Amino acid sequence: HIRYTSRNTHICCTTMADSATDETHTTLYREAHVSYINSCNSNKEDFAYWVTEHLRISGFYWGLSALALLGRLDDTDRTSILEFAASCRTACGGYGGNRGHDAHLLYTLSAIQVYFLCEAEDRLDVDAILTWVKSLQHEDGSFSGDEWGEIDTRFSYIAISIVHLLKRPDAINLQAAVDYVGRCQNFDGGFGVNPGSESHAGQTFCCVGAL
Repeated sequence: HIRYTSRNTHICCTTMADSATDETHTTLYREAHVSYINSCNSNKEDFAYWVTEHLRISGFYWGLSALALLGRLDDTDRTSILEFAASCRTACGGYGGNRGHDAHLLYTLSAIQVYFLCEAEDRLDVDAILTWVKSLQHEDGSFSGDEWGEIDTRFSYIAISIVHLLKRPDAINLQAAVDYVGRCQNFDGGFGVNPGSESHAGQTFCCVGAL
């Protein structure tokens, strides 16, 4: 039984307001959340299903993570999820956000995390994945997210997360990656997307995580 305090109410929660203190308490209903999570990939009439097509594999990771937190991973069809994840793999070794999409570091990490959550990491072609990840690292230690070349410290965090999960930190130039992230820190203590870029909370999270 989980309880938390919030000023907002959600579809899977009930609200009990204390008129004297104006304090709102909400109760998290596990069954309702499990039902909602499992419905996300089946309601193909929902507008949200189609506008999130490009990040479907990440959606599976988020859903599986939520189910794991709720202790309900067994309430999902792992076989079909793994079949979908496999279909997102591209010839370069990375994974796209959906079938037929270009490979990207972000979606490759999500796919790997899906395999781990489904206890099927032995099905991953580790060497192919790492060869592709290595190909995205630049001489200065930074990483592009895909073949199109955008550089961002988020991608450094993702690349380092991938080699950590696969227990192969030697697959990339780790020291160069760390040095690059360090150069992205600013006078205010935060980190930006590149050296000299303004600090951002999201980038700071990624950079600290990478380090």
